[in-house]
Amino acid sequence: MGKSERRNKKHKGVRNFLIVTTLILLAGIAYGVVQYNSGLATANEGLIKEEQTLFDEFEGADPQFGEINVLLLGSDSRGEKVARADTLMIAHYNQTTHQMKLVSIMRDTYVNIPDYGYHKMNAAFSLGGPELVRKTIKDNFDVDVDSYAIVDFTGFSKIVDVIAPDGIKVDIPYAMSHGIGMTLQPGNQVLNGKQLLGYVRFRHDIHSDFGRVERQQEALSKLKDEVVSIHSILNFPKLLGVVEPYINTNVDNRTILTIGKGLIIGKAGNIETLRIPVENSFEDKRVAAGAVLSIDFEKNKQALQEFLSTEEIKK
Repeated sequence: MGKSERRNKKHKGVRNFLIVTTLILLAGIAYGVVQYNSGLATANEGLIKEEQTLFDEFEGADPQFGEINVLLLGSDSRGEKVARADTLMIAHYNQTTHQMKLVSIMRDTYVNIPDYGYHKMNAAFSLGGPELVRKTIKDNFDVDVDSYAIVDFTGFSKIVDVIAPDGIKVDIPYAMSHGIGMTLQPGNQVLNGKQLLGYVRFRHDIHSDFGRVERQQEALSKLKDEVVSIHSILNFPKLLGVVEPYINTNVDNRTILTIGKGLIIGKAGNIETLRIPVENSFEDKRVAAGAVLSIDFEKNKQALQEFLSTEEIKK
């Protein structure tokens, strides 16, 4: 075979490779678009999107040392005229170690809300949106967050069904029915999206709101494990489509993709969790705002700061 023939064969091989690569890329883009549109079709119009223009500008801190602290707010209005943040968490992600941490702040924690005085923690959202929640956390615990995400619980079940189409396994301690529109039987159960929503919303826990917070952390930890599965990776575009109408966030797409990539290839371990107030740092009281948790601020401030600190990693 002459040089000319070998050169032509080589060029033909390169051309064929480029053609195949282009077709694969186009197929991938088409698949992503179809899946994303499928997700949008699965979702209904989210309520949160209509409210986002009412929020004050969010003035969160700049992320430091590859660490991201996102304020997670769950809107679970059940007919109240003014919606409060029924779920309030801080999600911490370290881009170096891929470690995730989750802090739940009890909604009845009695705190000083800037410009409004002492109220329950969950009142801050209805009084001033995510920015006032951020200010309240910073003023009371000296911890700042850099971004926020508000999740409309009406879309939670659809999101769960895309992430975990075979359901999420939980151990239900006793029958749950009041206020959730269904009855969940005790024992090991595999719950679909609607049932899991009932599981995390159930308010009449024998451990009061502490049990509900524990169930919320459990559900998010198990959903995180499902997100990194092969099924969820293939359905990621559809998941984005389902999520889009129900989440209002200022987290940019680059950060979302960075976290997603870290979870998939970084082999992140179990989510570490913390509850505020911590054990033996509060007492039940009744004030004008109703039944509240009167906390030891110094003890809880120290616990929260130590939990989110990565000093050992930086050294």
